[in-house]
Amino acid sequence: MVLITGTDTGVGKTITTAALAVSLGGSVVVYKPTQAGTDGGEGDVDVVRRLGGVAGVEGIRLVEPMAPVAAARREGVRLPTLDQHRDAVLALAADHDHVLVEGAGGLLVELTEEGHTLADLALALAAPVVVVCRSGLGTLNHTALTVDALARRRIECAGVVIGSWPAAPTAIDRDNRAHLERYGLLGAVPERAGRLPPPAFRRAAPTWWTRPATSPCPWG
Repeated sequence: MVLITGTDTGVGKTITTAALAVSLGGSVVVYKPTQAGTDGGEGDVDVVRRLGGVAGVEGIRLVEPMAPVAAARREGVRLPTLDQHRDAVLALAADHDHVLVEGAGGLLVELTEEGHTLADLALALAAPVVVVCRSGLGTLNHTALTVDALARRRIECAGVVIGSWPAAPTAIDRDNRAHLERYGLLGAVPERAGRLPPPAFRRAAPTWWTRPATSPCPWG
């Protein structure tokens, strides 16, 4: 199993998750601990199901597109606990070859009322984390902060993925990509990849990794 986080919201976690799900092969399921808000009624696991053709499970779906704790408070509902998330992932792992756990926003966004984060879930599962980042200005600092936060907690960083690689990269994009190699750059998802028809997405996804398509990630 592997957890997928981002350096921020909107960096391409969901499309990266779908691409990984397609590329891993075998039986794959995606778990989303907390879905806060939707895009036209479609949550992240819905996107992964549509593009990747794999199963997806949510811990809870909230209406407001905001931090999970605040969104749950507005709805008057209780968020699942860390133990509940851990048990759900372990149950899925018993029936699938791969479980991908997609976080909400960045690594330290609180997912439970007790203040637990995706980092805490990674520790509870003893699982590695993939970091999805941007290619442009600001990404080096944000990526370094996220990787450092993992290291301080002794959580394995399985590598980084550029979540939206521009069709016409600038010198900054290219220089940043070269710099990100130090963290173990797994690949780069082309911008607008999420707009591809599902069959085209599934054909293309295995080509987006710097490692062989049969094993795009260290845990594959």
